[in-house]
This record gives sequence, C-alpha cells and structure tokens, in this order.
Amino acid sequence: MKWLRIPALRIQQTPSRVIYSFAVDGKLIPKFAAISRVRRDDKQHIAGYQRPEVLSHIDEICQYIESADPLLPNSVVIAFDARVKFETSKTRTGQTEYSEVGELSIPIDEALNDSDKPGWIVDGQQRIAAIREARVTCFPISVTAFVASNLLEQSEQFILVNSTKPLPKGLIYELLPTTTGKLSSHLQKRRFPSYLLDRLNHDDHSPLKDMIRTPTASNGIIKDNSILKMLENSLSDGALYRFRDPMTGVGDAEAMLAVVQAFWGAAKTVFKNEWGLPPRRSRLMHGAGIVSLGFVMDAIADRQRTKSLPQVDDFVQDLKPLREVCRWTDGYWDFGPGAQRKWDEIQNTAKDIQLLSNYLLIQYKSRVWNKTAGHP
Repeated sequence: MKWLRIPALRIQQTPSRVIYSFAVDGKLIPKFAAISRVRRDDKQHIAGYQRPEVLSHIDEICQYIESADPLLPNSVVIAFDARVKFETSKTRTGQTEYSEVGELSIPIDEALNDSDKPGWIVDGQQRIAAIREARVTCFPISVTAFVASNLLEQSEQFILVNSTKPLPKGLIYELLPTTTGKLSSHLQKRRFPSYLLDRLNHDDHSPLKDMIRTPTASNGIIKDNSILKMLENSLSDGALYRFRDPMTGVGDAEAMLAVVQAFWGAAKTVFKNEWGLPPRRSRLMHGAGIVSLGFVMDAIADRQRTKSLPQVDDFVQDLKPLREVCRWTDGYWDFGPGAQRKWDEIQNTAKDIQLLSNYLLIQYKSRVWNKTAGHP
C-alpha cells in the first residue's frame, strides 16, 4: 500500500465538524475514491447514493478539458473514512483560530475494490469521470473533503449538496428515508411520506409491491410522485392524520401502512381487470386515478371510523358500488350534462384530478354514505 501525501488546509467549521481543502491531480482521484451508486441490496434496502453517469454530459466536460484554456473552479466533494490522516505543519505558518496548514495522508492500494477504497465521491462525479477520460496527462482540481462515520452521513451530505441542483427529485426522495439529520423544511416534510412509499413498494404483503417506479425500481408502473401526493394528502387531513403527530409530521407508521395497504388491496380486488396495467391503458394506475382514489380512501376510513383499523373487506364493501361508474380503461366518464370525458382524456393535472376526485366522492356519498346515514 502507498500513501499519497498532499498539502491541505484543515478547517474547524463547528466544534464537532472539520473539513479539509486541498488540490490533487484529478486523474489520481479514482485510485482512492469511488462512486457509491444508488441501488437496492438483496433485502431491497437502499444502498449507495449516486446517480448513474450521464455520458453526454461527461463527453461535453471532457471536450472542454481537452480545449486550449479550460477552467474548473468548483471543488469536488469527497467523504473519507478514518484511514485518512491529517498532520499539522510544524512551522504553524498561516494558522488561524479556525484553520491550520498541514499534510493529508491518503492510502492508495491498487488491489482494493471500489467498495473498499477510503474515499467516496459525494459531488463532482461527472467532472471526475470526464478528467479520467480526457486525453491530458494531468489536470489538478480543488477538493473539499470530510471524514464520514458511515453511509448514512454520506447520504445526508449528498442530499444537502445536490438538493439545490437539477438532480432528479425522485432520487432525493428515495434517499430521504435513509437519513436522520436536519434537512430543509421541504425535504423534512417529504421524509416520512417517502418512508411510507418505500415500505409500500418493498414490503412482501403490500398490494403495491414492486409497482411504484423509482430511480432504483424502474420497472414499476405507478409514478412515485403520484403515491407521494396521495400519502401527503391523507397525512395532512385524511385517514392517516389521526395516526400522526401534527408537530413532526411522523407517527404510527405501522397503523398508517395497514390502512393504505388494506385500501389498495381492496382496489386490486374490486377493479381486478384494470389493476396492474400501464397508465396509458388504465387510468386506475395513472396519477389522476391514484390521487383521486386516495381521497376516496380517506372518505371510507372516515365512515369506518368506529373501527380502529379498517380491513380489506371494509374497503371492498364500500368500493364495490363505485365500480359501475368508473371508466378506468374504456367508455366515458359522466361528469354531468355536457361534461362527458373519454376515459383516456383524464390527465395528471390539478384540474382533472379535482374533477375526478369530486365526481368519485359525490358518487360514494350518494351510493354508500347517505344510504347508511353516515354509519358503517
């Protein structure tokens, strides 16, 4: 094993947080730092946190690096493990109360697999890949680094670094359940619904298992954002609200999952011919259908409120009367005089979702709720 020793600046940002700033030949970085790609392990747990390389973007950067006068001023961000050591300069020249000059020692072992390297690239994946491929002998770049205790801390830093850039939102939302640190208010709000979505998509007994399309589950047919909207609506003032803490937005996840899984298990039973088809063939699996039926779930759970947790049969009983008025795969929705819409004309827009939601709720109340005088 070799040691790469680099002049570096150690910066004490907070009493417990230290970052290192240094320059290094970008072609050396793959020798000691790897990319932790987002994937699912054998148990369907999220692992890694990077997006796939965008070859067209890498090619553009590569051509720029090979041009006459390139400049890449932004630092890449690398998370190291405890094998990296910093030694303060004995001369102590240029020291301040929050920074000190010294030497950073990074182990390099050509025999190590990527998973065993001491560093992980948190930000700058495309730039490093472009430097790796560029036909130049050397290209020094600036690096900001920190020592992370585990993958959890790396993921949190990855989200914080990339949430203000054009990173796919689905990737950030899928990573949120793996984090515990303080994030922006928007991301904090979506962390718990993202956790519920993850469970719905991977729990063995979930009727939505493997059906939600995410960056690591691209074969799903239901868009992740549609499920998130359905869950957030219910958490704000629907069936799931009574199981949550209004101050934190989290709560009894098992009770919430029991309700949601029971409802969609019932939907799978009642609309069995329309279930599991691509959205272009079934509006039941479409964003408009998912979000609209979410409001129906809330209404049924409200009618069944004397029961602690409605069961699949309870939801089936209340959903059956709606089957004859739903046009998920053919025919026309009858929204009133002069307001008929062909089944596939319903789009995933706020206007169409409101139209479909109101229609389904009116039909439910007239066919079920009113007939039972509001009592199950």
